[in-house]
Amino acid sequence: MKQQTSICFIFLFSFFLCHSAFASNNILPPPKQISKHVYAWIGPHGGPNVENKGYRMNMGFVVGGNAVAVLESGFYPKMAEDMISQIKQITDKPIKYVINSNSQADRFFGNAAFKNIGAKIISHEKEIKRMKENTNNYMMFIESSMKFKDGSVKPPTLPDTAIKDKTKIDLGDNVVLEIEAHKAAHTPSPLITYIKKDNIVYAGDILYSGRLLAVVPGGNIKQWIETFHYLKKYKSATFIPGHGDPQTLDKFNKPTLHYLQLLDNKMTTMVDEGIDMQDAINKTDQSAFAYLENFEDLAGRNANIAYQEAEAAAFE
Repeated sequence: MKQQTSICFIFLFSFFLCHSAFASNNILPPPKQISKHVYAWIGPHGGPNVENKGYRMNMGFVVGGNAVAVLESGFYPKMAEDMISQIKQITDKPIKYVINSNSQADRFFGNAAFKNIGAKIISHEKEIKRMKENTNNYMMFIESSMKFKDGSVKPPTLPDTAIKDKTKIDLGDNVVLEIEAHKAAHTPSPLITYIKKDNIVYAGDILYSGRLLAVVPGGNIKQWIETFHYLKKYKSATFIPGHGDPQTLDKFNKPTLHYLQLLDNKMTTMVDEGIDMQDAINKTDQSAFAYLENFEDLAGRNANIAYQEAEAAAFE
């Protein structure tokens, strides 16, 4: 009896070790169910690295009666393969659509894995243009941050469907995605996806909380502020941001809207007054946002780009 008990214990212990090892090899944790039809991976903060396996952003998917639509495809194909595997554990509905909300690397470099299973990949034509322009830099960035072998990151699969304004996708059982492009924000023309049946808005990198937002070339701060105000049309919806927890729009006022307003107001004023860039950066007090993760890494760069935008606007 003792021998049987020992054998059983050894078997269970070995199974636990194998299961733990398998779980530790996963790139993503299980997705969270946000509403009846919407699931999301809510990423940690910080930049992509070996420790977090490049997972530090939000992504999601919507399950309808006939099909699944995925919101973003991840930082590289293996991450996308993990997404596919986890989606299949939740539903047997086919993955027919992928929406790349913008042209940052973590939003579309996993496209190939979804293309291989027959998914239609959608983005805005301006975002696709920016994807092409930045491909080489993104490939080097992924290899560097993830310590992948040189030359191991291949050019991404670009979206096969470009939209100019808006479109709808019916996933069955009245689960309809209303996809709309608006003005620039973090990138030139990000896509907003509204799942009306669940009153969920996937806003991507238009919204940030928990970490400092990133101002990058190709976006526009003034238009980003306009885009934020445009989101008020969705009223009581729950918003899934690019970074941070899903919540109502008012919760993003300080980390997104107020921060953008600070940069815009300060830099516009100092450009008008003829203050040079470095002095303007030094005189812009961003300390009210120092509680946000990545503040030390991004605050100076954000101010630099904000000044360049204000300067360009002054000469239009």
